[in-house]
This record gives sequence, C-alpha cells and structure tokens, in this order.
Amino acid sequence: MRTSENDEPFAIDPTGRDVQGDAARIRARGPATRVVLPGDVEAWAVSSPPLLRRLLTDDRVSKDAYLHWPPFINGEVGPGWQLFAWVAVRNMLTAYGHDHRRLRRLISSAFTVRRTAALRPSVETIVAALLDDLDAAAPGEAVDLRDRFAYPLPIRVICELFGVGDPDAREEIRRCVDAFFRTTTGPEEAAAAFPRMQEILRGVVREKRTRPADDLSSALIAARDEGSPLSEEELVDTLVLFLSAGHETTVNLLGNAVHAMLTRPEQLALVRAGRATWDDVIEETLRVEPPIANLPLRFAVEDIELEDGTGLGKGDAILACYAAAGRDPDAHGDDADLFDVTRTDKEHMAFGYGVHHCLGAPLARLEASIALPALFGRFPDLALAVKPSELVPLDSFISNGHRTLPAYLKPAA
Repeated sequence: MRTSENDEPFAIDPTGRDVQGDAARIRARGPATRVVLPGDVEAWAVSSPPLLRRLLTDDRVSKDAYLHWPPFINGEVGPGWQLFAWVAVRNMLTAYGHDHRRLRRLISSAFTVRRTAALRPSVETIVAALLDDLDAAAPGEAVDLRDRFAYPLPIRVICELFGVGDPDAREEIRRCVDAFFRTTTGPEEAAAAFPRMQEILRGVVREKRTRPADDLSSALIAARDEGSPLSEEELVDTLVLFLSAGHETTVNLLGNAVHAMLTRPEQLALVRAGRATWDDVIEETLRVEPPIANLPLRFAVEDIELEDGTGLGKGDAILACYAAAGRDPDAHGDDADLFDVTRTDKEHMAFGYGVHHCLGAPLARLEASIALPALFGRFPDLALAVKPSELVPLDSFISNGHRTLPAYLKPAA
C-alpha cells in the first residue's frame, strides 16, 4: 500500500547542502513520507521519534536487502548505485532476525566494555600527540581541525583496536569510507569502493592468521576459525562495518561539537563555569547535529499500517531520519532547534535504537570526552578562522559535518 497526504515524493538533496533544512521539510510532511534517493530510488523517510522507535523494534522491519527488498533482489539496484555498499554488505548492520542475533552475540563477546575502557590511555596519548602537533602552528595561523584533529583521532583508535597498522592501508580505508558516505559519488567510484575495501581487509585477515595479535581482528578470526558460525564474507564485512562507521561517526561528532562551541560562546562559557559538563556538550551535539543525518535502509517484510492513515507496503524501503527526529518539537518543545547544554531532556537516537543500537557508542563517547576538554584546555583562545556561513557541508545526506573546520589556535602576535 502506498497512501500518503503527499502525492509527490520529496527529493532528498544528495549534495547535503542543507541537511537540517531537508530534515525540517521531511518532518513537516508527517511522521512518514515518501522520498526519492539518488538513482531515483524511492523510500519512506521516518522522522517521528515514537514511530522510529516502533519501527526500529518491529520484527516486520528488516535490514536484509537480499531477502526483503525487491529492487535489489531483481537487480534494479546494482554496484554503481551510490548507496550500494550500505545494503550489499553481509554483516551485523544488514542482518535480520536469527542472523542478526548470531552476529551481534559474536561481536559483542569481542567488543566488550572492558576492551573499550582499556583504550583510555591510548586515546589520551593520541590526543596529546595531536595537540602537540597543532601547538607547533604559529600564532594567527589557521589550521583545519577536521583534518588534523577530528579525523586522525578516531581512525588511529579504531585501527589500533582492530590491529590495522599499515599507514598505506589506513589511507586507502579512509578513501573508501569517504566514497561510502559521499552521496554524490559517481557510478564508477561507487562500484569500485566497496570491493576495494573488502580486498584491503582480506589482506588484514591473511596477515592476522599468520601473525595474530591482541586486537579485535585476531579475536574475530580466531572465533571464525574455531568453528563459530561466522562465514568468511561476514568476517570481512564485519571489519568493513567497524572500520568505516567506527570512525566516520566520531569524526563528525568531534567536528560538530567543536563547531557548536566556537559558534555559541555562551554555551562554552557555561561549561567553563562548571554549569554544564562536556558530557552535556556531547549529548546535545548528538541530538542537534547527529553524525549520521539519515541512515539507509530498512525494508518492510509485510504491509505495515501506521497510525496516521499511511501504510508501508511489503518490500518498501525505509530511511531512518535521525537529524529530523533529534529536533522534533513534539519531543523537545518549540526550541528543539536551539543548542542548549543545560537542556534537561537531550534524548536522541544518534546511535540508533533497539537491536541495531551501535556497539561502538561507548567508544565514540569516550573519545569525545577526552578530546574536547583537552582541545579547549590547550587552546583557550580557539576561534573559527572563517565566518560560520563560509563552512562547506560534506557532500552527503548521510554523513553530517563540514568538509573543513579552519580555526585559529592562538591569537595573532
């Protein structure tokens, strides 16, 4: 069934020039509305927090395109589609039912709270080294905080966690991940990025089988080789998941939090005065500017009636609109667009909800809780080097952030 008060679907801008504007327009069309994604692929955009929570925990909603999305099954959506990697991977992100429980149980046993907490000294060391590097900048010299701080921290942490030590491999992983999230990617680049990422990580698996170490890659390989129900493809694609989503989201969390503090000095003053904490900054950033604005895709396993009279048809694709949900006035009041670290209710779904809630959320919060106070503590005069209106958003309606974040670390001499 395909009923809606809006006859014409809303075309999402793949360039991401106005992520929050698109989010507001989607939200204004109702809890669920039809949208057109790149490649003229239709989906239902869901922006209402209660409806999102309902669908994200509904057994009639799947993430397995191989089983439940006719355009993918029939070959209408192929490797040249900009979002192909998001639906074609075989890992916890796209698994359904028993397969998802099997994979999540296995990954959870390796990605433990203890292992995450044990990373604190390493994160602190990496942050200190990055700040030392930034400190070498001359007074009045602009530096790109995204490229030199927000990006290298999570990529180093996640690669250390999974034992990817080769700098060339790290750089290639970065290029592939950029292609996954850039929704203006052309067909040739889109088709090449996913298999190239798999090829790189097959090399990591071969190396770890020869020389295992105390890292998550070795732990997963050992579990696979000792008879755990994990196929070789699922093993490789699990590494794809963690090495892509595991750092891109944290890059944007850091960048958006720094941007929020530099453009709202009164909010930074509250933190420095002890009237709010850096954890408040992190959670309000996740609500107002979530690292992932829109997450593709889920699929209706059968017809699903919605409360407002609309209905999802069997096989319909669903886009989870986290940016729109985070600013929903029904959830956060008429000032939902306002960034306020003293806000009591900072509830958000930036890390998903239900059985697909992000396992890496504690690690992202750990990194941000160390990096942000360290950055603003080292550079108390930190200031944007351009007008906020001059910052250019990422070429993506999935990833929410800026291409660059130029800033002055120290006042000019």
